[in-house]
Amino acid sequence: MLKYTLRRILGMIPMLLLTSVVVFSLAKLMPGDSLSGEIDPNNTDPQYIAEMREKLGYNDPEYVQYFRWVTEFIKGDFGTSTRYKIDVADLISERLPNTIFLGITALIITYILAFTFGMISGRKPYTIRDNLIAGINYIGLAIPSFVAGVITIYIFAFKLNWFPSNGSVGIGLIKGSFEYYMSRLHHVFLPAIVLGALATASYTQFLRNDIIENSRKDFVRTARAKGTHENKIYNVHILRNSMIPLVTFLGFDIAALIGGAVITETIFTYPGIGQLMIQSVGTRDYPVLLTLLMLFSFLTLLGNLIADILYGVVDPRIRVS
Repeated sequence: MLKYTLRRILGMIPMLLLTSVVVFSLAKLMPGDSLSGEIDPNNTDPQYIAEMREKLGYNDPEYVQYFRWVTEFIKGDFGTSTRYKIDVADLISERLPNTIFLGITALIITYILAFTFGMISGRKPYTIRDNLIAGINYIGLAIPSFVAGVITIYIFAFKLNWFPSNGSVGIGLIKGSFEYYMSRLHHVFLPAIVLGALATASYTQFLRNDIIENSRKDFVRTARAKGTHENKIYNVHILRNSMIPLVTFLGFDIAALIGGAVITETIFTYPGIGQLMIQSVGTRDYPVLLTLLMLFSFLTLLGNLIADILYGVVDPRIRVS
């Protein structure tokens, strides 16, 4: 397992280098640059603009700019945000806890709903309850996250006034206090519901189908023949085997939830790295944009690695070599 993990980590290095070339090229294909994102070309002296472009190295050939950027990136110098005028590392570390909190909350909601609905549908397939849950799942798969976000804000924030429609914490609260953490939970619940509930549909279907398939296998018939209680058969024997696909999805969720948070955080004005990425595109804050894209790429590769390792851990029939 250790050798396999080390090989996969070493294999991530050339993939990240290739990703950096693609990310940098896409950024250069966008109109303008970081300088045009922080000044008004119509009201700024053209000579000053030309001098600043030369000073910042924007007139250098693209390959020179790439090697300069990737060299500094490898050293841990991600540059300075042209909008916020602070180090990119400090800016991301300030926003990242909010996104992690949102992702973990959404993941908990996803698994609670998926296990509940999947067990109900799997134990009583082709019944009214199963068909009702399937209908809810299809609606969840069909509704885009931005539509679901707008609807939930309108109903639960504006009409019912149960949850706030934006922000991550209330104003004037002392950091570290009980009221502070309760406010954070209150603010994150609505975007987490949107992010987590929409992912529940596919998980529920996977679990339902696995439960139905495993309930027809020989070891289940043997357990029934021995007089094992039906609840123990489903909760211990069948569920343990049906959990394998869901556990392996945990690795992919690392990147999927953070990627999905880009839209959700923007709709709810939730100050995480997803919203920061959208803002960096609009303001042409390329140091932030490039760093975030590389972060998302790394999390995707890391999620794939975790999924493969978990698959070998939870399923004894799989041996990672």
